[in-house]
Amino acid sequence: MIRRDKFFIGGRWIAPQGTDAIEVHHAGTGEVMGTVPAGVEGDVAAAVAAARAAFDGWRATPVEARAEYLQKIADGLKARADEIARTISQEVGMPLKLSQRIQAGLPVANFANYARIVREFRFEERVGNSLVVREPAGVVGAITPWNYPLHQIALKVAPALAAGCTVVLKCSEVAPFNAFILAEVIEQAGLPAGVFNLVTGYGPVAGEALVKHPQVDMISFTGSTRAGKRISELAAQTVKRVALELGGKSPSVILDDADLATAVRSTVNACYLNSGQTCTALTRMLVPASKYEEAAKLAAEIARGFTVGDPLAETTKLGPLASKAQLERVRGYIRKGIEEGAELLTGGAEPPEGVPAGGYYVKPTVFGRVRNSMTIAQEEIFGPVLAIIPYADEEEAVRIANDTIYGLAAAVWSKDEARAQRIARRIRAGQVDVNGGAFNLNAPFGGFKQSGHGREAGVYGLEEFLEYQSLQLKG
Repeated sequence: MIRRDKFFIGGRWIAPQGTDAIEVHHAGTGEVMGTVPAGVEGDVAAAVAAARAAFDGWRATPVEARAEYLQKIADGLKARADEIARTISQEVGMPLKLSQRIQAGLPVANFANYARIVREFRFEERVGNSLVVREPAGVVGAITPWNYPLHQIALKVAPALAAGCTVVLKCSEVAPFNAFILAEVIEQAGLPAGVFNLVTGYGPVAGEALVKHPQVDMISFTGSTRAGKRISELAAQTVKRVALELGGKSPSVILDDADLATAVRSTVNACYLNSGQTCTALTRMLVPASKYEEAAKLAAEIARGFTVGDPLAETTKLGPLASKAQLERVRGYIRKGIEEGAELLTGGAEPPEGVPAGGYYVKPTVFGRVRNSMTIAQEEIFGPVLAIIPYADEEEAVRIANDTIYGLAAAVWSKDEARAQRIARRIRAGQVDVNGGAFNLNAPFGGFKQSGHGREAGVYGLEEFLEYQSLQLKG
């Protein structure tokens, strides 16, 4: 049982002002694995005051010193990587082997990467008679999700600190323990008091208090589109800068000349990564009508090969979902797909066999002959549910790919690289994988349309936390 009963505020571990605690459940068993405090408005106010008090000193800290702190944090996280991976596997449900590489590995890489980036970044340049200076945005409120919890924290905290901002982090109450590990690592690294602060709590209480606080200059949020809209409304009252990374319903467009087996396998793998709890999951597979039968058979066979089980077990390929609420949500969408007439090729809403009792497990599911107007093709499910949509020609494929409120990610498959790139440029999405192109830590990450605005990762992520200032010089 993990009991966290203090917040990290102003460089110290202090008792919360409220008395309520939030239970955190083990995704694999449903049992309570620990508790964290339910922060209240006063806790948030204390954290913001600490961040505000630390801001002037931190912004004046030389870039090299900021870079050294970031590298110390990266090294500290690396030293606790096994603990982080195991913790997140239990919180979220990702199989441990994947957690070691993704959930623990990416945060280390991001902090180290920003140590390098900030050393190379030009914070000022001469433009005519003006000196154009990049200044930190100020106090940043970072509100992060549960699906890749520490990675999403790192994508906000690392560039914000590199830019010279101070941070108040409100992490997800579903998967919070990894954030406390980060706070301990930051404390050990000797970061000046108040530069980083951690509170936990529910979104409508602690999250909204952070967004509304007049001393917070910027909100960086990753989560659902519904919550992002609420944050935008609240932040508008104090004209804060807001960066949003929201939902997705990403298409994988398999063209008629593609290597079908490779494209289908890669699409299913991308759909099921982290049990489908991935905002960029390729959940709509678009295939030529003439190749539908072959693609459907391949996808169903691949899906059946995903061993469902305990996230800590060696043989598990598909772990549980993160919460009971998420489990009910995903099962509801599967039932909706059947009701609306989609062809259930494999899986379904019934619990899988041979899994630990009480855990949040769902069968890997594939629907065929899906129309893009169906609920399962339009709404973000956040579970291992793939919708296969046949199309008549290239123009219809592009139209279907863009027929969504979202625009976070996509994929295109063709043996003709130039053709694939041409189609990729027509898809309204922030990142498009061409023939299985790998994730790039230095490329901008973010969405079009209701998938949000702003970009994370690389130098683009650093720029999100900087303001322009022009000094008009005489002579």
